[in-house]
Amino acid sequence: METEWLEFLSDWFPSNPLFGLLVTWLIYWLIQQLYLRQQAAPWLHPVLWSIVLIIILLSVVKIDYEVYWSGGQILHFFLGPATVALAWPLYQHLNTIRKLWLPVLVSVSSGVLVGATSVIYLAQLLGASELTQLSLAPKSVTTPVAIAVTEQLGGLTALTAGFVIITGVVGAMFGAMIFKALGIVDQRVKGIAMGVSAHGVGTARAWQIDHTMGAFSGLAMALSAFLVAFILPPWLGILGIL
Repeated sequence: METEWLEFLSDWFPSNPLFGLLVTWLIYWLIQQLYLRQQAAPWLHPVLWSIVLIIILLSVVKIDYEVYWSGGQILHFFLGPATVALAWPLYQHLNTIRKLWLPVLVSVSSGVLVGATSVIYLAQLLGASELTQLSLAPKSVTTPVAIAVTEQLGGLTALTAGFVIITGVVGAMFGAMIFKALGIVDQRVKGIAMGVSAHGVGTARAWQIDHTMGAFSGLAMALSAFLVAFILPPWLGILGIL
C-alpha cells in the first residue's frame, strides 16, 4: 500500500502545476536561510543557487521544463506587481530625486550606452558573431524590456534572457564589494550604479543593504528600461552594428 501511494505521488505531483511553484519557493527559501546565516556571503546568492539546484532537480527527476513552468509562471506573474511596488520607496525619496534629476538622467543614459558599447567591443574582441553582439547589447535592463529590444534588433532572445540573468546575479553578488574597493560611500551613487548595471536582481540586493540605495537603484532600473528602448538602436547604428 505504501509503495502504491509513493508511486501515485511520483506520477501525480511533478505533473501538477503546484510542483513548479512549491519547488521554486522551497529551494529559494532554504538557500535564503543559509545565505542569511552566512552574513550574505556573495558566493551564496539565493538567485544563483536556486537556478542551479532547480536545473539539477529537473534533470535528475527527468521533468520537462514546460511541466515545471506550468507552476513556476505563477511566481513570474508577480514580477510585475513587485516591480510596480518599487514606486513606494521612490515616492519616499521624491524630494531628493527632484533635486538630482539632471545628474541621475545623465548618469543613467551614460551607463546604458557604456554598458552596451563595452559588451559589444568585448564580444568582438573574443570573436563573437554580430548576432551575438546584438543579443548582448541590452543585457543590463530587466528581462521583458531586454527581450523586446533584442527582437527589435534581430538578435536571439534566449541568449539575451540568459545574459540578463547572469548580469543581474553577478552585479548583486559583487556590487557591494566593488563599491567598497573603490571607496564609494554615497548610497545614492551606489544605487544608481546597481540599478543601471544589475536591474531587478541588483535592486533587490540594494534594498537589503540600504533603503536609499534601493530607492535610487529602482529609479535607475526604471529609467534604464525606458531609455534603452529609444537610445540603444540608434546608438548601435552609430557604432556600425546595425
